[in-house]
Amino acid sequence: MTRRRISLPAIGRVYLGLVLAFLYLPILVMAAMSFNSSKLYRLPIDWSTQWYVALAGNDKLIAAGTNSLIIAVVTTIIATALGTAVSLVFFRYRFRGKAVMQLLLFPPITIPWLIIGTAMLIFFFWVGIGRGLHAMILGHVALALPYVIVVVTARLHSFDPTLEEAARSLGAKAWQVSWRVTFPWIAPGLFAAALFAFAVSFDQFVISYFLAVPGVSTLPVEIYTSIRKGFTPEINAISTIIITFSMALLLGVARFYRFGGER
Repeated sequence: MTRRRISLPAIGRVYLGLVLAFLYLPILVMAAMSFNSSKLYRLPIDWSTQWYVALAGNDKLIAAGTNSLIIAVVTTIIATALGTAVSLVFFRYRFRGKAVMQLLLFPPITIPWLIIGTAMLIFFFWVGIGRGLHAMILGHVALALPYVIVVVTARLHSFDPTLEEAARSLGAKAWQVSWRVTFPWIAPGLFAAALFAFAVSFDQFVISYFLAVPGVSTLPVEIYTSIRKGFTPEINAISTIIITFSMALLLGVARFYRFGGER
């Protein structure tokens, strides 16, 4: 019995270590290869920043990355604003059909993006929106909205409505109640929702592939095109930069809001 109690934590640590290795080892290998001057990934690694220099001169990847960043930022702002407003409506008001509307938020998350992309392409041409950056932004917002609503709504479930009532009883106006009472409480949820929206948009391939026009593409589409034509280590370089920035941002936000809890 004693041996079992001692061995289980060790097995758990080994298991968690294997899971983390499975998740991060491919990323570490890719990052290491971005500093390997060999195009054929020969070992041992010949450390060099050659591919980062080449990336600086790759106009297609830079333009695609810029498009992805612009679309993701705009999508994050719109989806977070609209999703938060919807979440507040669901939280504060009771109306007929509320349960049905909340239920309809989940199918877009579960429906394959290939089907959604095809439907959006047909619908956008039918209503005259067409294709392009504006169409991609609309498509990304539609995909990101359910994630934002779910995350912000989950945060609002821990909010005490009597705090808003107390603020109103003390003479606070509606905007003051929202700005000084509600939003400070749901701020961690807003940041988490914004990160979800940004990640969904920046990483989106199917919708961008369907709605992009010739000559204008996003980074996932450009990477896919590059892989089909012939993979170059410059993709490793830009991927390493994105992963480093994303992880630093996520760890910073998680540390600030203590998403992982106290030690």
